[in-house]
Amino acid sequence: MRIFIIGITGRVGARISAEALARGHTVGGLARNADPGLVPDGVALVQGDARMYDRLPDLVRGHDAVVVAAFLRDLFVEFLVGAVRRGGVSRLFVVGGAASLAFAPGRLLLDLPDFPEPYRPEAEGAKRFLDDLRAIEDLDWSYLSPAAEFEPGERTGRFRLGGDALLTDAEGRSRISMEDYAIAALDELEAPSHLRQRFSIAY
Repeated sequence: MRIFIIGITGRVGARISAEALARGHTVGGLARNADPGLVPDGVALVQGDARMYDRLPDLVRGHDAVVVAAFLRDLFVEFLVGAVRRGGVSRLFVVGGAASLAFAPGRLLLDLPDFPEPYRPEAEGAKRFLDDLRAIEDLDWSYLSPAAEFEPGERTGRFRLGGDALLTDAEGRSRISMEDYAIAALDELEAPSHLRQRFSIAY
């Protein structure tokens, strides 16, 4: 596949890029910091902002899939999806947030009284993005929410996939490494099983 990653030099975007390259895919991407040293050799890197909706159609044209690994608080589904459509790409994968997952029926992590305020703008933006994405019916999108603890770590290849509920382990922790998240992302891109759905991942 030819995969274009928005936010390719970020922590998650870089790991998805590495996983894609290891599987033999061709990777290009967009990043505010276009230092070639931040991506492996052979990656076509473009400097720019994800909100350059007028340029995105030309940047993504010819790719099989677009991955969004940028801050969702800054992006709007209407404009981004429109740009992807105009670029002729029908597959969109979004690195989502965990705050919109339910920890109990009808109760989201975002609604907890002790939800960290510094994370609220991005969490609310990611939820808004998901809500708007769910209205899109003419694009094959997938939105993968990570576990509550989401950091660089080990690539184990062992994890569970779920839906709209927060996944926790036997000790009550909800965690996943960015490396294992990247595996699930590429699995979904190669063999889609969550089209027009949000799904989640954790150990």
